[in-house]
Amino acid sequence: MALQSNERPGQSVAKFESMLKTDDIYFFDAEDFEEIIHHYLDNGKVSLAKKGIKIGLQQHPGSIELKLLNVEVLVFENDLDLAVLLIEELQVLAPTNEEIYIQKANIYSKKDNHVSAIELLNKALHLSDNVATIHSLLGMEYLFLDDYKLAKNNFIKCVEFDQYDYSALYNVIYCFEFLEDYDGAVYFLNDYLDKNPYCEVAWHQLGKQYYEKKMYKEALTAFDFAIISDDSFIGAYFEKGKVLEKLGEYHKAIENYETTISLENPTSHAFLRIGKCHQKLGDVETAKYYYYQTVHEDPLLDKGWLAITDLYFQNQNAKKALYYISKALNIDGENPFYWKKCGKINAALKNYSQADFAFKQAVEFGNYEIDTWLKWAEVSKVKNNVHSSIEILKQAKEFYPENAKISFLLAGYQLVINETENAKNSLIDALNADINKLFIFEEEFPQFLETEWILKIISSIKKTTR
Repeated sequence: MALQSNERPGQSVAKFESMLKTDDIYFFDAEDFEEIIHHYLDNGKVSLAKKGIKIGLQQHPGSIELKLLNVEVLVFENDLDLAVLLIEELQVLAPTNEEIYIQKANIYSKKDNHVSAIELLNKALHLSDNVATIHSLLGMEYLFLDDYKLAKNNFIKCVEFDQYDYSALYNVIYCFEFLEDYDGAVYFLNDYLDKNPYCEVAWHQLGKQYYEKKMYKEALTAFDFAIISDDSFIGAYFEKGKVLEKLGEYHKAIENYETTISLENPTSHAFLRIGKCHQKLGDVETAKYYYYQTVHEDPLLDKGWLAITDLYFQNQNAKKALYYISKALNIDGENPFYWKKCGKINAALKNYSQADFAFKQAVEFGNYEIDTWLKWAEVSKVKNNVHSSIEILKQAKEFYPENAKISFLLAGYQLVINETENAKNSLIDALNADINKLFIFEEEFPQFLETEWILKIISSIKKTTR
């Protein structure tokens, strides 16, 4: 006997599971099977969903909805070829069923054919009353294509349809941020808040946009409204703390970070921020306590180990700094800034071979800052490897061709190894780039200042710059 339509939703699932435990066969309406299958899919029980589909199609072989659920499961299991065959058959049987186009779009999306998926979703849009869901799917497809403008427009339509669709709201802001259109995001959120003045999520997002625009007072106001709307909103307290830090109000920032801890289990990020505030207030011991709390709470948070490293290094304890930067590198061994820090610490400890290796790693992992090249070249010089210093500065010059300091140092090192012609060219480059930085050459290589051809080059360029 089929369940009546007014029976409670869970009853059909219970009856189905009872049937599976026996050899009896119960009859269900097609709608009951849909409910059963959706229940199992929603709870991740795919094998039971497949049983429901199999028995359901035996009892209702003409049900389009059950066949669509079968396609959905095939797509989930990446059996795309069979899914395509079935969906093509269904499209012939029910050419105006929007769900067929949605499932077909899902298949194309899985095959990375997002353009075709979009075409199908647009067809579904003209057939369906549930336009918000389709706009959401369109938004995701446009994200796959990196078309953030069209993705944003579709997510905005979702929000217009349902003002409480926070997932779509977050996606709208994500698109604005990726486009670096912070003004657009501010305008959109203010318009949204005119209609929904107590939406803590929107206030929170508005505060983050003001923060990006360095409008800290406005950001503070936005986070305050988020807290008024929901006084247990941890994210708003945390972001407010960050703004207060920027404004130099470290005691108030600490209060907000401590509030996040009181509302929920302590987080390593809150401990880290509290430690930073105490360090800025000059309370090194309290800062140290919170940094140790940070890594105790999350031993894999490399920023915690880096904070301890910086604290010791700034307080002239390079040995301990080296120990803790090693901890950070053990967690993220491809972080170029950690390798750079490691290079500086080893140089301070006169571990020049280790410093040389660390700066090399920093560059290989993508740190091309000018002082990285200069410090690396200096370490090589201290190791009496001037040839290496020259090669390092040549690489640096590829990134900073107009930088006078690089060219002056390069000229000096080339003179040290008697590469006179190369040194002339480098010196001319340096003087043309910035003659006022001649003092760099004078301080680093005073032994060459009285060289006749150098004096002539300097004199000649001085005359042309008058």
